[in-house]
Amino acid sequence: MGVVCVYFYPVPEGKSGQQVVDGIQKQIELLGAVKTGNFCVDCETFQAGSGIQNTPQRQVNILHSSEQPASCFAILDTGTCLVADALFDGLMQKLKHYYQQRKGSKIESKGQRYEYGDFIFKVGSVSQASNFKGILVEIEYCPCVVAGDCMNLMKEMSQSLLGSAVAEQQSSFLKTKTDMIYTPADTMSQYLEHFNNFKKATSVNQAMNR
Repeated sequence: MGVVCVYFYPVPEGKSGQQVVDGIQKQIELLGAVKTGNFCVDCETFQAGSGIQNTPQRQVNILHSSEQPASCFAILDTGTCLVADALFDGLMQKLKHYYQQRKGSKIESKGQRYEYGDFIFKVGSVSQASNFKGILVEIEYCPCVVAGDCMNLMKEMSQSLLGSAVAEQQSSFLKTKTDMIYTPADTMSQYLEHFNNFKKATSVNQAMNR
């Protein structure tokens, strides 16, 4: 695995999410990228229940990725990430008296996966409870393992595909990891950051419509 940047791609007014996804995929295919299947990243949130006394209401976010099918990523609201095998899901069910799954919390990004030379592109439609929330585009540069060494190249590629406005984005999490060895857990943390932003936007919209 190389270095990954996950970008939020806004849906212009008057267009559907599928139309925008199709447009991005067409741009990728025009480069000469080869479609290599589908991908999915999902996240479920668990809230600390009444079984934990005299402690703040902590959350645990459980993420899975089709790129690491044997792994499960548990990210606390403090940012700490535990990487375990897939059996960790079963453990969370046994801890249901302590951590309860939040209803309707599952959110996922899924779509087409492409390969182009040293790059991998993934164009994901984000949905929560079957409702479309937005678009995330993942760009991975495979030969590099230190984000700071390839940021300029990544930015150039994202500008050519997604435009300057989108390319200027940089995950606040990734900014703290530029000189460290990049890991799959860092990708999951980027997805979680975007997923939380989608959830916050939904909460704000619901409050405004009341």
